[in-house]
Amino acid sequence: MGRNPWANIETKYFLNMKIAIIGTGNLGLSIAKGLVVNDTFTTLYLTKRNPAQLSHWNDRKNVTLTSDNREAVAASDILIFAVQPSQMQGILEEIKDLLTEKHVLISTITGFKIERIEALIGAEFPIIRSMPNTAISVGKSMTCICSNEAGKKRVDIATAIFNGLGTSITIEEDHMQAATVICASGIAFWMRLIRATTQGGVQLGFDAAEAMKMSMHTALGAASLLIETDTHPEQEIDKVTTPRGCTITGLNEMEHQGLSSSLIQGLVASFEKINEISKQ
Repeated sequence: MGRNPWANIETKYFLNMKIAIIGTGNLGLSIAKGLVVNDTFTTLYLTKRNPAQLSHWNDRKNVTLTSDNREAVAASDILIFAVQPSQMQGILEEIKDLLTEKHVLISTITGFKIERIEALIGAEFPIIRSMPNTAISVGKSMTCICSNEAGKKRVDIATAIFNGLGTSITIEEDHMQAATVICASGIAFWMRLIRATTQGGVQLGFDAAEAMKMSMHTALGAASLLIETDTHPEQEIDKVTTPRGCTITGLNEMEHQGLSSSLIQGLVASFEKINEISKQ
């Protein structure tokens, strides 16, 4: 049987999951789809400036489309914010008088720190930051989560939501920018590795589509192997390397050319850049 992401949630939330997604763009829509697939809401409000763009959701049971953020907040307990960073302050100021002790706020806004949210609405509300990546659209996001002090009692709600859309991990907010590099930017880094492996496959004589399929599924297999067996990469590498064999020869050549060091340097450069941006 599959895991139940809601097993540790307080009964009152599990039985009465009134959720609003404030800002139903690509990310918000991906979250909404996950909630529908996992059947994890009692009512679901989706807000968008032009709700007509979500008209295909009209036939969904217990789903309401609206351009009125206040309507959605008043009717919901769990508020998931998926708007642009420049819009977040205005929205919080718009709805803060509607917030009560029942509300849990979950922000997906990059760079919008908890202390800034607290300054706008107060520190007494459970505030949770989440950082999913684009694989959320296929239910495979690696989502990092942190919270304020009040949010610690409600962080399991966010964990359950994002575990239904992949996997989540709770971290300290101070590590959120590093997590953005590893998980969000990391999607692009892994895509480039798959592309490079595909190009190598073409050079070795495969059709591009064949090489791409082999590269994608080999990458998926490698990650799945580590996840399912809970082993270290080097343990699995040892299983496929033999003395004077082709695998160890290829690995050593890649290391001579700087594979590991270039990846680490890329992560550090990306981290330095995100820190620079956050100060602007």
